[in-house]
Amino acid sequence: MNNETKSSHEKVLFMAQAGVIAAIYVVLTIFINAFNLASGAIQIRISEALCVLPFFTPAAVPGLAIGCLLSNILTGCAIWDVIFGTLATLLGAIFSYKLRKHKFLVTLPPVIANAVIIPFILCYAYGLTGAWMVGNADLSLLFYALTVGAGEVISVCVLGTLLRKALEPVAKHIFNTN
Repeated sequence: MNNETKSSHEKVLFMAQAGVIAAIYVVLTIFINAFNLASGAIQIRISEALCVLPFFTPAAVPGLAIGCLLSNILTGCAIWDVIFGTLATLLGAIFSYKLRKHKFLVTLPPVIANAVIIPFILCYAYGLTGAWMVGNADLSLLFYALTVGAGEVISVCVLGTLLRKALEPVAKHIFNTN
């Protein structure tokens, strides 16, 4: 195979992997949305388990972002959630890819990105304030950082780690890696 053909093959493989990852993310999000767990103050978006896939392939970065974008649109999220929720997933995926040499650390960027960004969306795009009042202080952002962060720990750190461990023995066949 000459270099031009190899390069073309690699581009097609990258796009196919990104597309499949996006599609799986959408299907999982729509499924869990039926149980009202895809968004809101308490969310366990099982599709976020896929955020460990940058460990295996860079195609997961755009795949996760596109999957999140489509999921947020299809589940009727507010425009700010579509934009900044997708940004949170994209940032998590980028930094997971950068940490791919560290198996456990790969799970942390999506947790951190979502725990930092999503509370603002919940408070300001959806008006979910007053969830945690201490005297006259509204600590809703902190409350939502804890609830969203906990959901991300379940989805990414627990389910994602199980997914990573299950894929490791067959990764070279699935992702065409060495």
